[in-house]
Amino acid sequence: MVYYEHFSDVETAIKREKQIKGLSRAKKEKLINNFNLEWKFLNDEI
Repeated sequence: MVYYEHFSDVETAIKREKQIKGLSRAKKEKLINNFNLEWKFLNDEI
């Protein structure tokens, strides 16, 4: 995993996940680059 967002409720998290899935690849890459420029795996940090 190279990107994540934290939400306090499941409904909001699911809504956001659907939004992200609908983005173009370029927009997803921009989202990741703004959050994790090195694309470092974050699995152990969560």
